[in-house]
Amino acid sequence: MNQLTAQAPGGVPHLSQWQGVWRWLLLAFALVFSLGVAQVAHAQEADPNREMSTAAPGIDADQWRQVRSGETGPNYRDSRADSNYNLINASGETWRQWRNRWVSPFGLIVIGGMIGIIALFYLIVGRKHLEEPRTGRKLFRWPLFMRALHWSVASLFIVLALTGLNLLFGKFVFRGLFGDAFWGWMVSSSKLLHNYLGPIFSVLLIVMLVSLIKDNLPKKHDLEWFKKGGGLVGKGHVDAGFANGGEKAWYWLLASVGLLVVASGLVLDFPNFGQGRDTMQWANLVHAVGALGLTAVSVGHIYIGTLGTEGSLEGMTTGYVDETWAKEHHNLWYEEVKDQSVSEQELADRKASKDAGESPAPRSS
Repeated sequence: MNQLTAQAPGGVPHLSQWQGVWRWLLLAFALVFSLGVAQVAHAQEADPNREMSTAAPGIDADQWRQVRSGETGPNYRDSRADSNYNLINASGETWRQWRNRWVSPFGLIVIGGMIGIIALFYLIVGRKHLEEPRTGRKLFRWPLFMRALHWSVASLFIVLALTGLNLLFGKFVFRGLFGDAFWGWMVSSSKLLHNYLGPIFSVLLIVMLVSLIKDNLPKKHDLEWFKKGGGLVGKGHVDAGFANGGEKAWYWLLASVGLLVVASGLVLDFPNFGQGRDTMQWANLVHAVGALGLTAVSVGHIYIGTLGTEGSLEGMTTGYVDETWAKEHHNLWYEEVKDQSVSEQELADRKASKDAGESPAPRSS
């Protein structure tokens, strides 16, 4: 017998059976209610004016002037959370105009322009190859900790950039291509990833900035590096220590604009610290402008560190760089560490010994 027909002595259903029936009824009610709410939300999303007409019907120019002047009555006040804001918020409309008319389109222009410039540069100039043959001797440049930290920060940055771009521009592309259902899943997933990965990125970025500050302090020869465009202007190599002028510029951009993006992102991520709507709106604009600018510059950083320059990626994947690369790109650092070079065969022997659990052989002089 099932729960509907099972009965206690005397033909009266037992209490436990009634509880089971009520659970099913409540579950069915919750399901029907959620579907109804979803349909209402979808209808309001399809018709943006519907929510406005329901909340405050008959809004006209005179009422907007009244709101902007502060002469509002109780019908145009939002009493939630003891708020003193107008239910019709003029500052919210200003934020929307700034975001939609200026920040979003110009951010797209900056990122698209950077991609176009790099593509044109690659087609005209091509990849920067080493001028001299490789020596086959390696210099240790990046320890495992820094490599792991770099790739963690870089991976999170890319995910945050892609999800942020999807939140800003995705509806103009994916919603029309795949429909509301797929777009709804995309935007909710992007928001979830962006909100939860942002604080992790913030902590790791600060750790990386602190770890690299010593090698990125400005030096006199960095000015000459910029004057010669990193070696593109004039003849001969430009002097550079462990970090050249361009790398230092990227570091301090992350240390200034990057931390500003982090701070504004935390304001948006944790709205339970008493910040008002005006603060959240300004934080959103600062976050968007800074993040779009960093994304554009990061495209150049990624190009130079991978496809654009021969030998650059090796340092961040293996930890070692060839002597020729060091002399051509970081000559001052090379002079400091050139006596520490090791052959490729010695590195291979060290790896084999480590894999076999043996003690590494002593380094040759």
